[in-house]
Amino acid sequence: MKMMKIFGLLISFSLLFLSPFVCQANYDSNFTRPPPRPLFIVSHGRPKFHPQQVHISLAGKDHMRVTYTTDDMHVASMVEYGKHPKKYDKKTAGESTSYRYFFYNSGKIHHVKIGPLQPNTKYYYRCGGHGDEFSFKTPPSKFPIEFAVAGDLGQTDWTLSTLDQMRKRDFDVFLLPGDLSYADTHQPLWDSFGRLLETLASTRPWMVTEGNHEIESFPINDHISFTSYNARWLMPHAESLSHSNLYYSFDVAGVHTVMLGSYTPYDSHSDQYQWLQADLRKVDRKKTPWLVVVMHMPWYSTNKAHYGEGEKMRKALESLLYRAQVDVVFAGHVHTYERFKPIYNKKADPCGPMYITIGDGGNREGLALRFNKPQSPLSVFRESSFGHGRLRIIDHKRAHWSWHRNNDEMSFIADEVSFESPRASSHCRSNRFRGEI
Repeated sequence: MKMMKIFGLLISFSLLFLSPFVCQANYDSNFTRPPPRPLFIVSHGRPKFHPQQVHISLAGKDHMRVTYTTDDMHVASMVEYGKHPKKYDKKTAGESTSYRYFFYNSGKIHHVKIGPLQPNTKYYYRCGGHGDEFSFKTPPSKFPIEFAVAGDLGQTDWTLSTLDQMRKRDFDVFLLPGDLSYADTHQPLWDSFGRLLETLASTRPWMVTEGNHEIESFPINDHISFTSYNARWLMPHAESLSHSNLYYSFDVAGVHTVMLGSYTPYDSHSDQYQWLQADLRKVDRKKTPWLVVVMHMPWYSTNKAHYGEGEKMRKALESLLYRAQVDVVFAGHVHTYERFKPIYNKKADPCGPMYITIGDGGNREGLALRFNKPQSPLSVFRESSFGHGRLRIIDHKRAHWSWHRNNDEMSFIADEVSFESPRASSHCRSNRFRGEI
């Protein structure tokens, strides 16, 4: 325990002074933007058999995956659950994994898929036969449904602020477009991150995709891996017929959501391209009239940070998304918030997706404050502040998007828009100007 605290202090001290100093944002306002914060390290402090780092994720139709970690390698991979506190009428066994990274040995990481579950219902559960009771609410089976969205979370005081603001207003599913723990191969930071978000991630499904800070690479070769990420954040890739945990899809209510991998091959000969093409072809817009895509690297941005990094991926995949009539695309990576008009091929197009960059969850590196000037007419709103977003889909054609800036103890709606799916337009509904996916 003492070593963990010393480690946390050393990492916090070094990363604080390595982070860039935050200055004035592109947009003038009365809000004073604070500098980056040191890491917020959360230790365990409980018996080794006690489940920790509990989080849940959607795992196919009517099922939920419960993930938890124990330091005791003999604890069972098992979840008991029911609709009443302390009364568990069902029990399901799962699987487990662990990994070693140099001198670090992970705990036993358990993944248990439970169900079938009823929609819009509260369930109580216990992991491994030990420890605390948790509860979650399943998403609704039909509209309306609300997604909370934030990328580049990390584990700082501002991360805490973002999580607190999210907690103050209910939502059904959380979307995280990459850069989770900012562990950057410092493995104990993965454990701290899991403990930090447990009180929220154990109650609503978290659907994530990888970012560049999940990469584990070595200077001596070009090989990159996602060992820690894949072991700890098992997503429904098998359920969506993907061979990789780095990209997958899922249905919830009337929304089909595609999570893409920015750091695994995506060219036309790649497995990801072939999978995406097949996945989009199977989408039934009568059952899931809304189509949302989440990735880490933005294709459109007017910020100077990471400018143009997503261009190769855009050229490879944008036409697939356009022909599939995707409604909204979320990305992170750039530590700012920016909303664009519907776009296709770098031009305003009412039938294209609305692109939103939301890499402002609270990371340790600070905000990306330098925007290109003058502002592009494609960019509707841009601001460098920490916060999160809300996508509320009202019915088969209407939705509302809002971006909530962290403003001290309160959340302030700095940008919002009500919009309709492009498919509600007879012009966009017609496929005569689009090829097959």
